Amino acid sequence: MTVTIAIDGPAGSGKSSVSKQVARQLGYGYLDTGAAYRALAWHVLAQGDAADTADEASVRAAASDFPYAISLDPDDYWVRVGDADVTDAIREPRVTAAVSGVARIPAVRAQVNDLFRALVRDSGRPGVVVEGRDITTVVAPDAPVRILLTAAAEVRAARRSAELTTENAAVVAEALHRRDAADSTVVDFLTAAPGVSVVDSTHLDFAQTVEAVLDVISAAVPTPQENHHGR
Repeated sequence: MTVTIAIDGPAGSGKSSVSKQVARQLGYGYLDTGAAYRALAWHVLAQGDAADTADEASVRAAASDFPYAISLDPDDYWVRVGDADVTDAIREPRVTAAVSGVARIPAVRAQVNDLFRALVRDSGRPGVVVEGRDITTVVAPDAPVRILLTAAAEVRAARRSAELTTENAAVVAEALHRRDAADSTVVDFLTAAPGVSVVDSTHLDFAQTVEAVLDVISAAVPTPQENHHGR
């Protein structure tokens, strides 16, 4: 049976990079759930000028025909919609701006959440690190390890700004604030649910954050922990 490691957290908390490294060190798969919503937003926008991610009918129509595929290999990551490789395209600003409109629709979230569970179930891997916004409470509430990875808002904004070197820091901070505000109307991603461990990376560097997450996992699940850092 595949072990699910559920990791929640707000934008800029390091969910993706930390989860990917944790998966690498454990020999697990890595599932970026946010990519599905981004890919669906891309899919809606690709329908043409009339497409609008703020229009529920447009989104639901696109979701009903959503040929989505994603790699669970942390060292060979790709995202596809049909024959189109959208790995890079779903990170474009126009897609980022449209994601919340897609993710706010309950029926779409339910459909995509079922997709996530199927991807884990059929992965054929000993475990999968699943990261996103409501993984610990909705997608995998029964996961043996559930972690909320967070950091102070100003730290998250600084990290995101460092990643997006072509954008002004103030613009990045404002965009992150808007994303938090929009997504918080759908899911509470800043408060740990009962049984969820909190890893606050405000004062931790990347390696320390990865180690903190691995420590939470090793305390809860008999996984290949002895392999990380040779122990």
